[in-house]
Amino acid sequence: MNDELYKSKRWEKLRQSILRRDKYMCQYNKRYGKCVPATMVHHIFPVQEYPQYAYEPWNLISLCNAAHEKMHSKSNDKLTAIGLELQRRTALKYGIDATGSSCGGAKDTPPPI
Repeated sequence: MNDELYKSKRWEKLRQSILRRDKYMCQYNKRYGKCVPATMVHHIFPVQEYPQYAYEPWNLISLCNAAHEKMHSKSNDKLTAIGLELQRRTALKYGIDATGSSCGGAKDTPPPI
């Protein structure tokens, strides 16, 4: 599904929308007071495990390449402690439990970092 998703017009349109929403700035670095341009959009809940959230704006965040690499292990592409913490905070804010079901309904607003 990933290849199809990332090549779709729907994804490209949503990706551009998320970059605009985040003002083309890396939201991870912004949290630490740094202004770094974003180069990609990251799925907080990975598409492989949570395909139902693939196109949800609250599950997407603009990141620079270095910040994106901090979210995933280089050896197995699983979320790192930093990626899991972002996922935990997002789940708390939007009422998503660890199994991926919505507890209170996700809002269409940017995720906290």
